[in-house]
Amino acid sequence: MTFFDDLPEPPARPRQPQPIRPGWFGPPSDELPGIAPGGFVHRGANSVVALKLVEVYSTGCLLDLAWSIRRSDESDQEWRDIQENSFSRPGLPGIMIGVGLADGRKAIAAHPTPSMFEDTDDVSGPVLTHRGGGGGSAGDEQVEGSAQYWLWPLPVEGDTTLVAKWDDLGVPESSMTVSGEQLGNALGHVRRYWSE
Repeated sequence: MTFFDDLPEPPARPRQPQPIRPGWFGPPSDELPGIAPGGFVHRGANSVVALKLVEVYSTGCLLDLAWSIRRSDESDQEWRDIQENSFSRPGLPGIMIGVGLADGRKAIAAHPTPSMFEDTDDVSGPVLTHRGGGGGSAGDEQVEGSAQYWLWPLPVEGDTTLVAKWDDLGVPESSMTVSGEQLGNALGHVRRYWSE
């Protein structure tokens, strides 16, 4: 017998059902996504905003973005300002990200998300939300960062325009096309964790 042998069993507790999250909230927690290729949203002499890839789920897609600013002839103080601004949270005053759908609707990540409102049952989309990111780094010659954005619902009817702008870092409004056909193909590779 050891010191811990006579501990009482904890009382049984009822199992709690998995909460149901609306599609606009984020990726399904029980799916392995299909992958669509990325590309350059902006490619300047000293600044890049790139869509690394798109994780496609049955309900929407996760846009994986990265950005990098290369030092040119900035003074030490100007470069420190760029370094400081590069760690701004996405949205105002940091990088602005938006999408334009083929039917003319658009969503901007800096705008309020449905979770900020009381009645979220009738959200029709599109919704674009910042989902966090891989962080960033800064040195004497380059600053870089990354972030992910959830787009709901999945836009497979026509192409989607991904738009970025970052005034403080000298990135003009720039865009790239995300192919609806490629998103649809990636949707065919989504796999559910559990087969019911």
